[in-house]
Amino acid sequence: MLSLRDHALTLFGMLGVMWGVEVVDLLLPFWQADQLGIRPRALDGLAGIALAPFLHAGLGHLSANSIPFLVLGGLVMLGGRGLFWGVTVFVTLAGGFGVWLLAPGHAVHIGASGLIFGYLGFLLSRGVFERSLGWVFIAGLLLLAYGGMIFGVLPGQPGVSWQGHLFGFLSGVVGSWGLFSKRSVEV
Repeated sequence: MLSLRDHALTLFGMLGVMWGVEVVDLLLPFWQADQLGIRPRALDGLAGIALAPFLHAGLGHLSANSIPFLVLGGLVMLGGRGLFWGVTVFVTLAGGFGVWLLAPGHAVHIGASGLIFGYLGFLLSRGVFERSLGWVFIAGLLLLAYGGMIFGVLPGQPGVSWQGHLFGFLSGVVGSWGLFSKRSVEV
């Protein structure tokens, strides 16, 4: 049985990698790590799908993502590290591919917010698909605390990848549906 310490190490370790990459990016301005993000419909931009959650446009961007990553990622982690990694990988790849396929090609998309929105979509829909009153209650609390985030899936602020937010959120919902829906098979 994994302990709270193990879960915290996983979350803070992943966040630590994000901070480490950002610090190196700031210290080595010639590196330009942000250019490794998702570049829509460019073949060499496909690698950015996996890298985008670890790349940020400065310390302010990363700071804004850190607490929601820990809170929402921690709630996903309540289902165990296997569930956390499954949701993380699925949201990163499916959401990132949605950005790569459909976002405007003139920008590079970076940041953990697509993953964070994926966690939010996953958590908000889990109780419905799992038919769990406990998770519906948690979803209600999340709506009170983070409900305003949902508007981030709409076009709005220039320079913010609403497409990353939208496809992250949708991939979280789809992941929750795939894991927890109780589809009945009739013969």
